[in-house]
Amino acid sequence: MSNEAHNPHPHEVRIHIDQEPHKSPNPTTGEALYRLGHVKAGLKLYREVKGDHEDRAIENGPEIVHLKEDEHFHSGEPRGVTIIVEGTPHEWNKPEISYVEVVTLFDPTFPQHPETTYSVKYRKGPSRNPEGIMAPGSKPVKVKEGMTFNVSPTGQS
Repeated sequence: MSNEAHNPHPHEVRIHIDQEPHKSPNPTTGEALYRLGHVKAGLKLYREVKGDHEDRAIENGPEIVHLKEDEHFHSGEPRGVTIIVEGTPHEWNKPEISYVEVVTLFDPTFPQHPETTYSVKYRKGPSRNPEGIMAPGSKPVKVKEGMTFNVSPTGQS
């Protein structure tokens, strides 16, 4: 067996958090990056991306983060995430979303026609709920950048 099989952090890379250089195991977790960069409570950590794209939020949790040498991160006020409902991107500013909220993004007239039921499936969610099904009355699910929802009418209830 190679040494890498015994060592979950085979090497370190230099990264920058808020313009300060740091050494980090690669891969690491979002939680470890928040600690390494001393990100203040209430702020979010963002991975800087090139070009005309939004910097990507890093969750302060157990999700694995793969790093690149000399990659840059910055902390800042939390902003919403982009979720995809039937191929359409929507900005979402809450940590969770309910069945009714997903269906209303898909069909804005749903609140006036609650007798119609929909099948809602999601994927690319956070590690605690990466995929699943939502039904009327089900608990809201935590959302994550890029989470995808498929919504289809099932007919009358």
